[in-house]
Amino acid sequence: MRTRALVITVTTALAAGLTLSGCSLSGSGDDTSTKGSGQVVLVTHDSFTLPKELKAAFEKKTGEKLVIRQSGDAGALTNKLVLTKDDPAGDVAFGVDNTFASRALGAGVFADYTPADLPAGADAFDLPGDDGKKLTPVDNGNVCVNVDTTWFAAHHVAAPATLDDLTKPAYKNLFVTPGATTSSPGLAFLLATVAKYGDPSTGSGQAGWQAYWKKLLANGTKVVDGWEDAYTVDFTQGGGKGSRPIVLSYDSSPAFTVAGGTSTTKALLDTCFTQVEYAGVLTGAKNPKGARELVDFLLTPQVQAALPDAMYVFPVAKGTPLPADWAKFAVQPTNPWTVSPQAIDAHRDEWLRTWSDLVSQ
Repeated sequence: MRTRALVITVTTALAAGLTLSGCSLSGSGDDTSTKGSGQVVLVTHDSFTLPKELKAAFEKKTGEKLVIRQSGDAGALTNKLVLTKDDPAGDVAFGVDNTFASRALGAGVFADYTPADLPAGADAFDLPGDDGKKLTPVDNGNVCVNVDTTWFAAHHVAAPATLDDLTKPAYKNLFVTPGATTSSPGLAFLLATVAKYGDPSTGSGQAGWQAYWKKLLANGTKVVDGWEDAYTVDFTQGGGKGSRPIVLSYDSSPAFTVAGGTSTTKALLDTCFTQVEYAGVLTGAKNPKGARELVDFLLTPQVQAALPDAMYVFPVAKGTPLPADWAKFAVQPTNPWTVSPQAIDAHRDEWLRTWSDLVSQ
């Protein structure tokens, strides 16, 4: 079930006082009034942020006022879009990712629209089954297990490297992860284990991901509500007084723990699940023209170049320059774990129920 396809939710906010809960960065605080004309309303998750100068540039170029409405993480956003599909809360949506996209597409949330001038490399992230007809890829990133390299060096213990390693006695009581039912990265980690170990109920795998999670939990893995709790409270490099040197975070995380020219953390590239965030014009949008202009704008070189610093994600446009620390420390996996959107849609609820039962035992 492992493929080379790249399929993000929003990556980590480890610097500049930004925090993330599950998959959430601080919002932009835009006026949510929709009265009047000449407005395009963006419905997105709490993680979305756009530099003020770029928002102003869009408004100047199009003559449209950009109104931003934020609603929870990627899962909450998708649910809201499905529930309001007959009377959409905006014109365009950003932030539905590959773990939820099939649900939104199946419900008819998005109208047909493909930007005429996709940047080079963007089509590599098209959602299987959609091929850019309704959803346009904007950014990507990987949820990965991270380790505090300074802790392992100080304790003269070799750091883990694989998912299997996390169940070994040497790492008992050292790993903390956000929950699959309460955070987007937690769900991504669950999906990584489904991809790695299979699911006997679907005819793939022998022991399956359930057996792996039993071993993981028996080895003292701590499950918390969200990414912020895991990283900033329990992780030894999270800035607090955490006691666990292994945490679920992102492939970009090491770029934000740089001291003296080197990073104090490392992403384990054999543990990663890749995600992509998409934008799309909503069916029934009051301003479809403005919605199409906004989708196009999110793929411009200026916005793509701003994504790493603004939202801690990788741009989809090939050749977009990255911050210096990203180029050196934000290493992406070459073979991330993936699960098809169709399989996720068919089994997501079942997998989450089973996972919840395991964790509550």
